[in-house]
Amino acid sequence: MTTPATEAISLGPNAEVLYQVADGIATVTMNRPQFHNAQNSKMTYALDEAYRRAAADDAVKVIVLRGAGKHFSAGHDIGTPGRDINESFERASLWYDHVNKPGGEFLYAREQEVYLGMCRRWRELPKPTIAMVHGACIAGGLMLAWVCDLIVASDDAFFADPVVRMGIPGVEYFAHPYELHPRIAKEFLFLGERMGAERAERMGMVNRVVPRDALEDTVYGMAAKVAQMPRLGLTLTKQAVNHVEDLQGKRTAMDAVFAWHHFAHAHNELVSGDKLGGYDARAMAASQRTGEDKA
Repeated sequence: MTTPATEAISLGPNAEVLYQVADGIATVTMNRPQFHNAQNSKMTYALDEAYRRAAADDAVKVIVLRGAGKHFSAGHDIGTPGRDINESFERASLWYDHVNKPGGEFLYAREQEVYLGMCRRWRELPKPTIAMVHGACIAGGLMLAWVCDLIVASDDAFFADPVVRMGIPGVEYFAHPYELHPRIAKEFLFLGERMGAERAERMGMVNRVVPRDALEDTVYGMAAKVAQMPRLGLTLTKQAVNHVEDLQGKRTAMDAVFAWHHFAHAHNELVSGDKLGGYDARAMAASQRTGEDKA
């Protein structure tokens, strides 16, 4: 198997992210396998630090994002012992701290920083990124894969955004109608079912699907080819394609849906006393197990 040769640097207070560089390729590994790489704030800020390192390092031409353990990412952390939604962190943007803010301001300020803001910044990173997806890529996990330029999935990978069950119109980085045909995006959200890797490839959301035991070699083989290209050419090409997406309305659409997302949080809290409409990690996981994987 082709793996990065250098020793990993641990990022985050509990090594939530591992960072390695070899042969022009930076590898960013989400490292909460015991929680299926659910994203707490410590992991999110560690991811941001990893991408900053890769962007600043002239030796890095391309970045691979992967997950340790059984799954790429089970989404936002809404129930592990390491959930840290009420903790303050050094801000990566100019948004103020969310902690101790009243009402809807609490989540609105937090998610402007850690979800919408960071994902947009990672999408615009001027170096190509490849998501190496295996197992689950659910809700917040979609955001991490979607900001990457290429997605390569193993044949056991599956994708889902079940948050409509919470009364919420999709995750904060709302790219669904751009990753999928709008009618398929509606199905994906309305039903909340798993989409298998093969169907995701047919829909254009995934570049390639390969057997699980070939995933690593395939991704690093692609990354090695990308790393042979001139840096500026890669940067300008990425900017060009992203610009076309934004001309098609991606950024302004995302702004609108982010507002509706937070209206839904506020409505849930008024009606039920809970921003997530009464769902926790266990209930959301159970809802995914009840449906069949749709190939």
